[in-house]
Amino acid sequence: MASGAQRRSELLRGVLDLCLLAVIEEGPAYGYEMTKRLRARGLSIVGEGSIYPLLGRLEREGLVETHRAASDSGPPRKYYRPSREGRRTLAAGVSEWRAARDAVDAVLAPVKSR
Repeated sequence: MASGAQRRSELLRGVLDLCLLAVIEEGPAYGYEMTKRLRARGLSIVGEGSIYPLLGRLEREGLVETHRAASDSGPPRKYYRPSREGRRTLAAGVSEWRAARDAVDAVLAPVKSR
């Protein structure tokens, strides 16, 4: 059976795109800023290296729009914001996640924690 950290990582992999869309929905953000937002909400296991490939996929699928802006330090940063389709996908994904979470909670509710 997987360790606790491995299990959390595997569970998160299935919803990380929704989590990214949710933190981008708060306002345009670049990669490092997104990891800070995720960490502030308890997802400290998410690193920049794991979100950039996902951001590329979200962009290819038309779920995010991008623009570049000057940075105070270093090269221009690429900022992401959800597209109209990205907002629809986020809303649908949140509904699906909540339904799945509720079903799992119902199955696990009788189990006593140690």
